[in-house]
Amino acid sequence: MSALQVLTLVLCFLVVAADGFDVASVGYVAPLLKSQWGLTPPQLGPIFGSGLFGLAVGSFVFGPLADRIGRKRVILVSLLLFGIGSLACAYAPSPLWLIVLRFATGMGLGGAMPNAITLSSEFSPPRNRALLVTLMFSGFTIGLAFGGAVAAMLIPRFGWQGVFLFGGIFPLCLLPVVWMWLPESLRFMANKPAFAEENRRVLQRLGNHADMPVDEAHATNSGAVSQGAIATLFSRHYRAGTLLLWLTFFCTLWVYYQVSSWLPTVITDAGIDAAHAATVGAMLPLGGTIGALINARLMDRMNPFFVLAGSYAVAAISIGLIGIAIQEPTWVYAAVFMAGLGLSGAQTGANVLAAGFYSTAARATGVSWALGVGRIGSILGAMTGGLLLGAVHSVGLAFAIFAIPAVVAGTAMLVNGWVYRRKNQAV
Repeated sequence: MSALQVLTLVLCFLVVAADGFDVASVGYVAPLLKSQWGLTPPQLGPIFGSGLFGLAVGSFVFGPLADRIGRKRVILVSLLLFGIGSLACAYAPSPLWLIVLRFATGMGLGGAMPNAITLSSEFSPPRNRALLVTLMFSGFTIGLAFGGAVAAMLIPRFGWQGVFLFGGIFPLCLLPVVWMWLPESLRFMANKPAFAEENRRVLQRLGNHADMPVDEAHATNSGAVSQGAIATLFSRHYRAGTLLLWLTFFCTLWVYYQVSSWLPTVITDAGIDAAHAATVGAMLPLGGTIGALINARLMDRMNPFFVLAGSYAVAAISIGLIGIAIQEPTWVYAAVFMAGLGLSGAQTGANVLAAGFYSTAARATGVSWALGVGRIGSILGAMTGGLLLGAVHSVGLAFAIFAIPAVVAGTAMLVNGWVYRRKNQAV
């Protein structure tokens, strides 16, 4: 790898870390907002939901834009938007204003993550692409975890406003660094006269010894039929894969937000104290990090669709076992860890897979829109978990039902792997 490839992965890591911190920030300040403004849990819901809705809208808006003006430019716009939005949240005078500002911040977040995934994929060596993009994406999890430590330091001194201030200052400080040092995608710039000079500078920085198919990058668009990114997603070749990937992302984020949102409540209702409930909840992202690394190594060596189908099978079984093991502290730790390993690990792998599935002209749109559909699932999952628990009155049966979307996601991956089983069918 050249120094430029390493730098690209590091900068994309920092972008998704800023993204992860900002996504988590509202959760850390929710108790203070509830106290200061006298909000009830239902009134807090729109504050959480507006950010998720903004993420979905941002994914649909910025994906096609990135395939028109470039990945780097959209990342810069996204950093600016969610940096300013987070700063403004610190000065929100009322819950309504905070809802509006969280939506704007979410739109910025929705453009940053998919394009960081796309760009890091395009600059990674083919033989280890899945592993390197997965390591880059671990910045999101680190940002989530780092947010808790930062919130614990800032809240006693600055109140809830300090968390939003930090969440805005960090991406704005990152903005000039990204502008100066992050390269634009060679695949995107290929055969575009307007980017000829920038393309030459990036090639010069890349050097001659990098393990990156530069010639392939320049040939990517030369023989392609000229069509828009959205048309490519629904072309004869990609249509089935697009719909199956959307189904996978929708079901994955649906069940992930169902489990992660309601697991602490279920655990405490079972008689486990709040401190232990938080520790059990931490097993979900921990298992996801390890699962993502395992999947990445396997995806670099085997059919990635089949690898992820197996990961979803682990997730479905483990989620079902959570309801059975809820009264046994040791077993519930193991079940939640394995659920994270299968489910969150599969979602990270699906991000990597989507980035390599589409042709250059539609890659950013493909990743962004799949995540956008997934965000719709996350909103519905967070909303329906409580309704299901209230209607079923059996934790074991509820978690068995929670596992159904993971089965659907795994089946969609299996079908996709069969349809696109030949390597030369996926670009």
